[in-house]
Amino acid sequence: MVAIPRFLLPVSLALLVAAGPASVPKTRTFTFDYRATIPAVPAGADSVELWLPIPHPDASQDIQQLKISTKAPYTIDNAAYGNKVLHLKVPAAQAAGLTVDMQFQATRREHQNPFLTNAATKKAGATEANDPNMARWLAPDRLVPLDPKIKGWAQEVVTKAKAKTDLEKARAVYEHVVSTVTYDKTGQGWGRGDIYYACDARRGNCTDFHAVFIGYCRALGIPARFSIGFPLPAERGAGEIKGYHCWAEFYTKQTGWVPVDASEAAKDPSRRTYFFGAHDENRVELTRGRDLVLSPQQKGAPLNYFVYPYAEADGKPLEGVSGQFRYQDKTQ
Repeated sequence: MVAIPRFLLPVSLALLVAAGPASVPKTRTFTFDYRATIPAVPAGADSVELWLPIPHPDASQDIQQLKISTKAPYTIDNAAYGNKVLHLKVPAAQAAGLTVDMQFQATRREHQNPFLTNAATKKAGATEANDPNMARWLAPDRLVPLDPKIKGWAQEVVTKAKAKTDLEKARAVYEHVVSTVTYDKTGQGWGRGDIYYACDARRGNCTDFHAVFIGYCRALGIPARFSIGFPLPAERGAGEIKGYHCWAEFYTKQTGWVPVDASEAAKDPSRRTYFFGAHDENRVELTRGRDLVLSPQQKGAPLNYFVYPYAEADGKPLEGVSGQFRYQDKTQ
């Protein structure tokens, strides 16, 4: 018999009723400043390497006026899943206190799935090219295994919801996650995107919410992908960004890619319907995917996710690299 997690609750699919005519997507243009600083280097080290995520343009965001300021030579390379990576290598004697300043202008567009937001046309989004990594979005991550227990839990969710199509199944998973996981960054274990932690603790941050959503979708044969970047406050202005935000998308032949933000829905129940089928414009994406191999390849293990600067000293991960992040909206 399949073990049912203790947080499993009935799920309603009543909200699958088609939305009315789509509204005009909102946009937001802002400058973003990203500063990385290398800390003191262990005695005896020979060299230090540093990697930074470089934001990439896609259907939901334009990236312009990219400027890099640092005293060391660097390269910007393409990596897996459309990601871009800045890399530099310096002698250890020159590394401590070295800063890399990255500034860019982003225009972020509200991402709405046309099938869910425009009942008149019912057209899947055709503006985004087919994803060549579709097989990857059905595969496990290190902290999101697709073992029999996870598959059993996912099947219990959709069976209880009487979900038949992939869209209904994804909606059932979304409602289940939003209903049963609390946004709570207390204790230890949160923030790693560990599906077993989230299923046991029933709390965590965006990484934990989307580990469950993505894991359950993939376990049901529904491609789902992970993106990470930074949130911006809804109020326009300027300020410091304290931490990252991540979100998800899933794919069906009926709808194309559908944006989902389960953690934002949990924090703001009034937007629960909205965040199944939309991402707001108050964010910027830096990288996509988990278990990332950088370019050039790091000596350490693949990165769980990549939004903060990462460094190695003589091929070993270097702790304490700091990041500072600020935004300023462009005045109209």
